[in-house]
Amino acid sequence: MRTAVARLPRRLRAGVLVAGGAAALVGLGGCAVKHAQGDLVNGKKLFVAKCGSCHVLNRAATKGTVGPNLDQAFDRALHDGFQRSVVREVVEKQILYPNINGVMPAKLVRGQAAVDVAAYVGYAVARQGKDTGALAAAVGAAQQALATEQNGALTIPANPTGQLLYTFKNAQAKPGPVTIQSPNKSTVPHDISIQGNGLNQNGPVVSNGGTSTLKVTLKPGTYTFYCSVDAHRQAGMVGQITVK
Repeated sequence: MRTAVARLPRRLRAGVLVAGGAAALVGLGGCAVKHAQGDLVNGKKLFVAKCGSCHVLNRAATKGTVGPNLDQAFDRALHDGFQRSVVREVVEKQILYPNINGVMPAKLVRGQAAVDVAAYVGYAVARQGKDTGALAAAVGAAQQALATEQNGALTIPANPTGQLLYTFKNAQAKPGPVTIQSPNKSTVPHDISIQGNGLNQNGPVVSNGGTSTLKVTLKPGTYTFYCSVDAHRQAGMVGQITVK
């Protein structure tokens, strides 16, 4: 019996086998893993929390830059007629037994959780449109419009589900001393940093309920806030503070 990867086009196999990342979901050989369909809603939640910081998957709104873009990785195979069940097998096998030359830890999720993540990726990867119904509500709203400074404190939390976003797109403050706080409930490490008008400061990197804090004096004008971890800024953890 041919393996799940052996049944993929050579072009995809080559790209998959050299790809690496902290939570790479593609890039394996070995036997196919047999399983049930899985819980797509739970799979989406787990994918965003555990894998989204490393991978692009459009339907999950994740923008990770460390590992492969999953939509691109499987698009050609699906276009050529491969079934989504093959994608599920490849993804689940890689979760359990990742490429030894990569940095993804084995069994990032286990048991039924691995089945659920693989099921969601198999469903969502390279699929046009947006999730609807329970899937659309699985991880909540990505961002709100504006954080506002109150009594010298400005709070800009990191997304609690692990997405590479702050919960606010932009912020507003008055001139003067301001304490900028960024609580981070997720397991993905983040900080809050600021640039502009002569400022260039980074708060501490935190995770699992920690808070990254900066104490600055803001002049009228605009500043950029962002996460300085890895490629998080490029992936979308960036916004503007308007001071007036």
